[in-house]
Amino acid sequence: MGAGADAFQSTVELRMSMTDPIADMLTRIRNANQALLDKVDIPASRHKVELAKVLKAEGFIRAYKLIDDNKQGVLRVYLKFGPGTERVILGLRRVSRPGLRVYRQARQMPNVMSGMGVAIVSTSQGLMTGRAARQRSLGGEVLCYVW
Repeated sequence: MGAGADAFQSTVELRMSMTDPIADMLTRIRNANQALLDKVDIPASRHKVELAKVLKAEGFIRAYKLIDDNKQGVLRVYLKFGPGTERVILGLRRVSRPGLRVYRQARQMPNVMSGMGVAIVSTSQGLMTGRAARQRSLGGEVLCYVW
């Protein structure tokens, strides 16, 4: 194979599409949390920014920042740790995925870890916790569990 094959290989790798960007975000946060990293960079989207906003409001992350890179942008998530590098996020689990969507009515919203965790739900009024969706009598797609 010549130099042309190498050029083709590198362009194919750059154009690879992602089938589940939310799962990718959760995996990056999970891996950074396991490695005790202070921050993690994630390709940005409005949906991911909303997810980061819910994680911050629930106290699972310290902060997040949207960085403009003249492309799609980068979402920088600053992880939160307790005293002695104790992890605040003990687990993340993707629930609804492209191959199997999971929807729940307001009265069927899941209770994660007996109330110690949260379900993050995509509703007609935006992303929110399962608890908030239940209080507003909103159903929606259960994106993930965080505990």
